[in-house]
Amino acid sequence: MNNSPLTGESVVQIDEIDRKIIQALNHNGRISYTDLAKDIGLSRVAVQSRINALMEDGVIERFTAVINPEKIGILVSAFFNVEVEPKYLHEAANALSEEPAVTSLYHMTGPSKLHMHGLFRNNQEMELFMKEVLYKLPGIMSVDCQLLINRYKSRMGMRL
Repeated sequence: MNNSPLTGESVVQIDEIDRKIIQALNHNGRISYTDLAKDIGLSRVAVQSRINALMEDGVIERFTAVINPEKIGILVSAFFNVEVEPKYLHEAANALSEEPAVTSLYHMTGPSKLHMHGLFRNNQEMELFMKEVLYKLPGIMSVDCQLLINRYKSRMGMRL
């Protein structure tokens, strides 16, 4: 392991077999160790050992189900650019990261910008979130909100 020059965190070296395992898990996170072993050309024990090591090293953070929000009545997908006074940036980010409607939250370049995605049942729920949560946070200077019209591609995880 090496340390990243930007974050100081350990950078894990993965080989081609690890890449194949990760790609297969990205495609189907429910694949059995046995089936994955057949696809990769290793034993089930070796595949399980490698996956455990990738998890322990933090390369694989977690396994999760990807839900289609529209299928369960969550119809509004919104992206927010939130400008925050610098002294309140971390406080606002911590508060927003605890909100169930917020699916992702990033600190972006620019004048103390947070980029956020949220999912809401309807416009009224989004408006309530904005009035009761977002606008009440200390240091909020401006909010730009854009609603999703059509999703052409959405990727979970990353491409190797």
